[in-house]
Amino acid sequence: MKSLIALGAAAIWLASCTTPEVEPVPGSITYGGQPRTKLTKSPIGSVVHNSFRYGSGIAYETYVIQPDRSLKLIRRDIKSDIIFH
Repeated sequence: MKSLIALGAAAIWLASCTTPEVEPVPGSITYGGQPRTKLTKSPIGSVVHNSFRYGSGIAYETYVIQPDRSLKLIRRDIKSDIIFH
């Protein structure tokens, strides 16, 4: 019974966790608003990748095409160009 209560508490705790939105930065496709052209030939749910120089590294972004054909930024990874010896 105790394990069932603990499992229920863990499920409620996990359900309350939310992933913060990734905000566009200069160089992002959606920085300053959505692109003017609509992605009409790409299926909804398709993934679009973008990379650009950011600070002392390269930013790699992942977008998903939404039902209204807008792009939603879902992930950004930044890889540093600095090499430590």
